[in-house]
Amino acid sequence: MNIGEAVKYRIINLCALRKITINKLGTMSGVTRSTINNIVGGRNNSTTISTIKKLCDGLGISIIEFFDDDVFKNLEQEIK
Repeated sequence: MNIGEAVKYRIINLCALRKITINKLGTMSGVTRSTINNIVGGRNNSTTISTIKKLCDGLGISIIEFFDDDVFKNLEQEIK
């Protein structure tokens, strides 16, 4: 799994845990629906930390909490 896939998985998982839609996350975080749809649709594999921070703010979690998940362990090396 690469970092883009891991971020996608984590966002989807956090929304499911909180029982909110991707659209609701956009409203809560101020991130456009199209940006979130591109992330979770796999069309954006290089999400900025700034965008992730906004999503975290909307979810009421820290960046550390976002990345503190098994999905981020053993990621593929990005430089090949």
